[in-house]
Amino acid sequence: MATTTHNLGFPRIGARRELKFALEAYWKGLCPREDLLRTGSELRARHWGEQQALDLVPVGDFAFYDQVLDMSFTLGNLPARVRDFHGHPLDNYFRVARGRSQATGGEGGCCGGVTAGEMTKWFDTNYHYIVPEFDTDTRFEPDPSRLLEQLAEAQAQGVRAKPVIIGPVTYLAIGKAKDGCDRLDLLPRLLPAYAELLATLAARGVEWVQVDEPILVTELAPEWRDAFTRTYETLKDSGVKLLLATYFGPLRENLDLVTALPVHGIHLDAINARDEVDALIRTAPAGCVISLGVVNGRNIWKTDLEAVLDWLEPVAARLGERLWIAPSCSLLHVPVDLEGERKLDPEIRSWLAFAIQKLAEINVLAQALAQGRAAVADELAANRAAIDARRNSRRVNNPAVQAALAHIDAGSGHRRSPFAARAALQAARLDLPRFPTTTIGSFPQTREIRLARSQFKAGGIDEAAYLLAMQAEIGRAVREQEALGLDVLVHGEAERNDMVEYFGEQLEGYAFSQGGWVQSYGSRCVKPPILFGDISRPKPMTVDWITYAASLTDKPMKGMLTGPVTILNWSFVRDDQPRSASCLQLALAIREEVLDLERAGIRIIQIDEAALREGLPLRRAQWADYLGWAVESFRIAANGVADETQIHTHMCYSEFNDIIASIADMDADVITIETSRSDMELLDAFDDFAYPNQIGPGVYDIHSPNIPTQGHIVKLMRKAAERIPADRLWVNPDCGLKTRTWEEVLPALASMVAAARTLRAGVP
Repeated sequence: MATTTHNLGFPRIGARRELKFALEAYWKGLCPREDLLRTGSELRARHWGEQQALDLVPVGDFAFYDQVLDMSFTLGNLPARVRDFHGHPLDNYFRVARGRSQATGGEGGCCGGVTAGEMTKWFDTNYHYIVPEFDTDTRFEPDPSRLLEQLAEAQAQGVRAKPVIIGPVTYLAIGKAKDGCDRLDLLPRLLPAYAELLATLAARGVEWVQVDEPILVTELAPEWRDAFTRTYETLKDSGVKLLLATYFGPLRENLDLVTALPVHGIHLDAINARDEVDALIRTAPAGCVISLGVVNGRNIWKTDLEAVLDWLEPVAARLGERLWIAPSCSLLHVPVDLEGERKLDPEIRSWLAFAIQKLAEINVLAQALAQGRAAVADELAANRAAIDARRNSRRVNNPAVQAALAHIDAGSGHRRSPFAARAALQAARLDLPRFPTTTIGSFPQTREIRLARSQFKAGGIDEAAYLLAMQAEIGRAVREQEALGLDVLVHGEAERNDMVEYFGEQLEGYAFSQGGWVQSYGSRCVKPPILFGDISRPKPMTVDWITYAASLTDKPMKGMLTGPVTILNWSFVRDDQPRSASCLQLALAIREEVLDLERAGIRIIQIDEAALREGLPLRRAQWADYLGWAVESFRIAANGVADETQIHTHMCYSEFNDIIASIADMDADVITIETSRSDMELLDAFDDFAYPNQIGPGVYDIHSPNIPTQGHIVKLMRKAAERIPADRLWVNPDCGLKTRTWEEVLPALASMVAAARTLRAGVP
């Protein structure tokens, strides 16, 4: 009997980042809306074509910015600040996403636009979503036009469409109540909107709808468990079959809850919840489809197909046509296609599978289940050879690295003196004013920078010419910072393509794709390095660049590094050893760089751990173990320096309340965090926790083109001073500035410096 194959979602950016370039051209006013819409339509058609071998293909997983924001607009849940805007809905959509739509148009409002929606990480991934906003008066007015347009396109193409939506309970759970209302009080208003949407899809001939409820892999309070029962009892007669999709982890105590829901199918992430497959089959209602995620949708290693078949064949025999197979989650989190990677080391390339290759693996598995392994003998033999080659490769393990790990001792992660003693020494050495100003590290990656980098990589200019070009950009960054009056400078990171990729390129144990782009948010794409073996640092990675910048100024120059936890969490990591072991290897490599910077005379060193929180397991019961090795890795990287050397760290969009004690345990002298989009709400963590060290709450939202005013920044900093003593506050943007232009950055930083001077003067 045939096994149904399907997919939960496909990368939307395009194999050559077509969506990124179309979006940025539209935002700059360089192309009409029709061109952007056409690009979206062409990408959808191409991606559906690349999935045509599947029995069911996702529709509605494409978004111009974010699928959660799409769901907000589909439900008619728009923030009040944009409801009065007229014009094309897409422009309102971009206002919520990034504060404004196009660079032209005189949209009015604060800072030339509106306040952008808050952004945070999608569960434990590096994908960012726009947080839904709720208040006591929230009403839902469904607008299914986006989904219906995509459905019509797919049906016209002959696609066997399975619309994808975010489930109502997850949608409420990942949103934020702006006035403190109980989000579950909104469920009776929300469910009619979902019922109307599902009925509309049924009227368009849809049989199956995938309803994503990943919140089910987390611990749920009783009232949220009850919400699931109420929700699916309400939606069970909607006219379509519901495939309840869970992913990113096991269901555990929620398994019985899920199998009791009146849905027609359940998707389980069998990569992370293999041991729950049998229980799911035993307890699911008769006739319920069991969809198993048998290929890892979040990593890029080939699937061991024979190992999967060993456990999947008995499952198929039990379930028959009730068995569906798919990737574990949406393929949004992996690159599109390995086929174009001609420069990647052939041996390592043979170990990998991107989105298109993962779907091919699904089809091989389905064919083997339907016709026997002999029908795909050649495919299985090739897969076995690749799996064995990786397992036995001498390039994976390095005895010297293993020996270095064995020499880590209890003192490796501790500073010589407590913070109070260090702070006094650092203050005397640095002589900074109150409310010192700085930036997070990067400055705009201009066309000139990108051109010089591409010419150097292509052999169009030699290393000496590239060095001169980067030094010129560093010089410009230093001059601009001095002119602005910033207190602690950075070199601007002109030489860095990406904060993780740059370091990975200089570490042994990493490999790199040329086109392995993954969407982080909106048009922002990253190319995660591939961690395939033991990590070591052959030579210094940043010292020459930063000491050159320091030679151009008398002001303190920060050394800029990416921390071991962030390098780990933003890489495609090994699956043949614990993540903690890889992180400790990275920590030792970064420690060597920190000590070299200190020896070179750099007095302030920032070690970014932007991804610390996103690595948290989705269940709190597992947090202590992760935070233990993650914090220890940071401390090993950072804490070999003298007391006089000031260590900074930076963290991006994260809620800190529940891990504030662990952040304090990192013992960084200064921590900078995002607070601008949340209007300093993230500082609520400090109401009940006496954070001992210095803090720079971000006051300039660098993910929006809006320019903050001096008054706006002063207001934010005064809010911060209500929770944190003023003599421990820094003034800084909420993230690096590489994605902005100089025309945006200079007035924004001028406002920031002026605000700091106002604060020092105590002006009301």
